[in-house]
Amino acid sequence: MSDKLVLVLNGPNLNLLGKREPGIYGSTTLADIEASLQGRGQELGITVELRQSNHEGALVDGLHEAQERGAAAVILNAGAYTHTSVALLDAIRAITVPVIEVHLSNPHAREAFRHTSWIAPAAKGTIAGFGADSYLLALEASARL
Repeated sequence: MSDKLVLVLNGPNLNLLGKREPGIYGSTTLADIEASLQGRGQELGITVELRQSNHEGALVDGLHEAQERGAAAVILNAGAYTHTSVALLDAIRAITVPVIEVHLSNPHAREAFRHTSWIAPAAKGTIAGFGADSYLLALEASARL
């Protein structure tokens, strides 16, 4: 058993990865990402738990749970909530667990409303634009925290 836990939280519509706008998000599914993270997590001695919810409150609950369980880090792809959620910002600020914000695409290369992240000011860092590899890069970063 690993001594480090990393919780991976995925927001709205990420359950549709591989089908939804593959020109933007690629053909990799969330199950593919989870398998990749699990494999790399084993190599790094990290237990990886992945969750997805289309509901903002469930993501807030996941952040609180990470704190309660003593997680080493949270990897958060908040999807569209990135650009709207004060609740997620407040939840990240309320915990001491470092949160790494991830995005498959580069929000700054997209519509103007996506250029602002409400969660970035509270995140340890942001990794974006590398497709599914954004998650692996975040896992690597979490191993170094």
